Amino acid sequence: MSEPEITVALLDADVAGELLTLRRAAFVTEAQAYGDPNIPPLTQTLEELIADLNSDDVVTLGAWLGHRLVGSVRVELEDGKATLGRLAVAPDLQGQGIGTQMMYAVLPHLPEETTEIWVFTGKDSKQNLALYQDQGYEHQHDKSVGDLTFAYLRKILGEDEVEGDTTD
Repeated sequence: MSEPEITVALLDADVAGELLTLRRAAFVTEAQAYGDPNIPPLTQTLEELIADLNSDDVVTLGAWLGHRLVGSVRVELEDGKATLGRLAVAPDLQGQGIGTQMMYAVLPHLPEETTEIWVFTGKDSKQNLALYQDQGYEHQHDKSVGDLTFAYLRKILGEDEVEGDTTD
């Protein structure tokens, strides 16, 4: 299946409502899988999202298919480390490579001193784990928060990736 023609761009508070809607739609299946409707992507308020979008240590990218926001990823930057979170793809377009495109699109937005990228997902989220492992992330540890257990994976960046060259 060919990947949809998307455009990836930085998101700002002007599209916060659309981003909140996308994330909620994308994370409903995750919440259902864990039997927990209170996972953070579903409970974040619009005000909290706007504050996050305006934060200096967070980069949020959006994938656009025409005028429609169809994907997003949040990247928190801290001391040579980037942590990807809230990778979301519109439910009707999942499995078509948008998530993978979003992960590659992050690289040019990382500070030069970034040496590693971390991601986390539900320990039982097999599709998410497979996506991250296919991109070179290795499982490091699990962490339980309430009734949920998250798997944490890390990828050490090489020179080519830090410079934004993602060709293999």
